[in-house]
Amino acid sequence: MTADTADDVVTAAFLVIGDEILSGRTKDKNIGFLADYLTALGIDLSEVRIVPDIKSEIVDAVNALRAKYTYVFTSGGIGPTHDDITADSVAAAFDVPLNLDPRAVAIMEKHYPPGQFTAARQRMARIPEGADLIENKVSKAPGFRIGNVHVMAGVPAIMQAMMDAIAPSLKTGKKMLSETVDAQMPESRIAEQLATIQDTHPQTLIGSYPKAIDGKFTTQIVIRSRDEIVLAAAVKDVARAVDELSG
Repeated sequence: MTADTADDVVTAAFLVIGDEILSGRTKDKNIGFLADYLTALGIDLSEVRIVPDIKSEIVDAVNALRAKYTYVFTSGGIGPTHDDITADSVAAAFDVPLNLDPRAVAIMEKHYPPGQFTAARQRMARIPEGADLIENKVSKAPGFRIGNVHVMAGVPAIMQAMMDAIAPSLKTGKKMLSETVDAQMPESRIAEQLATIQDTHPQTLIGSYPKAIDGKFTTQIVIRSRDEIVLAAAVKDVARAVDELSG
């Protein structure tokens, strides 16, 4: 097997925005969801950052991540309040105007009763010039996509609905496959063997994850590869090493 080509690998970063996440007031539920979701599609989530509601911090993070990865996904900060500044920040990162978008206005005017599309709610219809809308089936206020950056709500149910809307448009790569071998021993006992197996199978990723239950240490060994044959060979070597060490 040759090394992964650019066509095999599609990468992504996730930018979580909000003081409430950093303070612990809100417990993030989106990182794990997105990691699972993208893995199932064949996209590698390669980096996660959490930044406060500070415009310069968001701009810097967006520009750094969009230059480095195939896709960037953001969550948080596109609501109706004064501290929801993600749309402003992303527009600044792309150096484009941020205005009321007629498409977003039409969606939201239809959703709210007459007279209820207030100035605060109109903030959620501000979209950077040139961006496409991301459908929101839950509460209607759309997210948006500009360049390779997808801007979504922080509320998990809304964010997840937006991902379902985005998914058909995403380029996907060759999926990462994985197998797990359980070892009834502490991680340190098999560490040397795993290092050797990793060197023998450079096109795999081998990780070991220790557990302790009632004072007994065990290890889960996870082997990942995009090639079934390569994966099977590495799994066989890991299982053999575990058996030999187990006596």
